[in-house]
Amino acid sequence: MHHDSRSPTGKFGFHVTTYDGKLPQVTEWEASWTVFFDKLLAGIARLDLEVNGPWEELEKACHQASKEVIPRLLGALETDGRKIKPCLIHGDLWEGNIGTDYHTGNLYIFDAAPYYAHNEMELGIWRTDHHRMKSKAYRIEYLRNFEASEPVDEWDDRNRLYSVKTQLMYSAHVPGTKVRNA
Repeated sequence: MHHDSRSPTGKFGFHVTTYDGKLPQVTEWEASWTVFFDKLLAGIARLDLEVNGPWEELEKACHQASKEVIPRLLGALETDGRKIKPCLIHGDLWEGNIGTDYHTGNLYIFDAAPYYAHNEMELGIWRTDHHRMKSKAYRIEYLRNFEASEPVDEWDDRNRLYSVKTQLMYSAHVPGTKVRNA
C-alpha cells in the first residue's frame, strides 16, 4: 500500500471525511504534509477538549507543537529539495484491526481510517502503551522494508510526534483514560 498508492490529487488528505472509530478526522487536501498534519492534530485536540474538558497544560503543549515542533520536525521533510510522497495509509493499524483467515492463513486488515499521508505516520500507533504492537521490533521490521525519510536521524522524533495523534484520539474515545491523566 505504501509503495504503490498514488494520491489522486498529488496532495495529502482524502476526498471525504474519514473516521477513526466514531470520531471524524480533518482530512481536507493539503499540498504540504506539515500543514496537513498540523490541521489533523489540531482537529483531534479539539475533539479531546470537547469530550474531556479543558486542560491548560495540554492546550499549551498543542500550541507549542503547532508553532514550533511540527514546523521544525515535519518541515525538514519538505526543505532543502526534499519531498515526500503522499501514500495511502490504513490510519488505525493495530492488532485489533488485523485478522488471519483460519483456513488459508491470509492476513486481513480492516476498520481503516485512511488518508494520504507521510508513510511513517502509520507507525505512530505502534508506539503507544495501550496497543500490544508497541514493541520496537515492529518499527525495526518496517524500516527494513521502507527506508526512513531524510533527515534519518530525526526518524524517532517524528515517530514520537506521530504517536501523539493516537494518544489524543484514544483520549477522545475513552474519557478519563490514563492517557489524559499521565
